[in-house]
Amino acid sequence: MNPKQRIDKVLVFDVWGDYAHFRRFYTTTSPLTFTIPPRTALCGLIGAIIGKEKEDNDYLKYFTLAKAYIGLKLLKPVKKVMIAENLIHTKKAKGIGMNLITERTQINFEFLKDQKYRIYFYHTDNETYEQLKENLESHKSVYTPCFGLSENIANFAFVGEFKVNQNSSIDEYVQIDSVLPSEKIIGEKGINFKLSGEYFSMKVPVELNLERIVTKYSDILFERNGKPVEVELAEPYWTIDYGSGSRENIVFIE
Repeated sequence: MNPKQRIDKVLVFDVWGDYAHFRRFYTTTSPLTFTIPPRTALCGLIGAIIGKEKEDNDYLKYFTLAKAYIGLKLLKPVKKVMIAENLIHTKKAKGIGMNLITERTQINFEFLKDQKYRIYFYHTDNETYEQLKENLESHKSVYTPCFGLSENIANFAFVGEFKVNQNSSIDEYVQIDSVLPSEKIIGEKGINFKLSGEYFSMKVPVELNLERIVTKYSDILFERNGKPVEVELAEPYWTIDYGSGSRENIVFIE
């Protein structure tokens, strides 16, 4: 993150769906899903809402780490299911009806079930930021938002636009409500494991170039049930004030 970038506000919105599949690219016969949506998947979802074209991967230039600041919070516990799907040989469908294809392959897909997330968003380009704000306020999307696969349709609701303040947790623990990159935590004792919880860390892709080549991975720490994680951070975090004493501390994914 650019240390000179001043962030004073964020858009906050919730997204949810019956099923989600964020494929782990290194799996072969049985497609497995990342446990949380990677930042790259969130870029695609936000791009669908504001109408950034996926043709030639042109939309990716709007979501570089230097331009788009994205945070994520789990609002429901992680739950996975395996579903067997019949895949047909579409190359042999030319000239005949799809219903006449007899060759099928059954493969088990791993899906996330009944997931709900809170997304925090800021963009250095005011036009992009305002376009997302307008579409969220009107519950309007240019393309259908989905969780990974096109059949996993997602819904969304605008929480609001809120001011944020930058804070530091050096020499003390702070509860972070969002998922966070492990590299931001200070040393081996940077996590307070005295709090009850199910802690996980997963390496996920964070940024893609226009050739869809991953340019950065991060180990993301989170609590499986969406509880805050108490940590000491080497870098600043942001506090969102919702009013009436309600606050959230977040870290952007990078």
